[in-house]
Amino acid sequence: MSFVRFNVVVQHESPWYVAKCLENSVASQGRTVEEAVDNLKEALLLYYEDETTVVDPLPTYLTSVEVAFQ
Repeated sequence: MSFVRFNVVVQHESPWYVAKCLENSVASQGRTVEEAVDNLKEALLLYYEDETTVVDPLPTYLTSVEVAFQ
């Protein structure tokens, strides 16, 4: 068994939490953060089920920006 680490963003879109994988845009939802992430893990397994190998994603850098609107 091998493990691949993916970068995930979780956002609250009431009443759901939506978990999105940054490397491939796979997404899932749940009523809690934990449920959304667990559902995303299952979705990723299904997304890659026909792949013989899944390579580690490229390094991802997450930052924020501040924009002034007039």
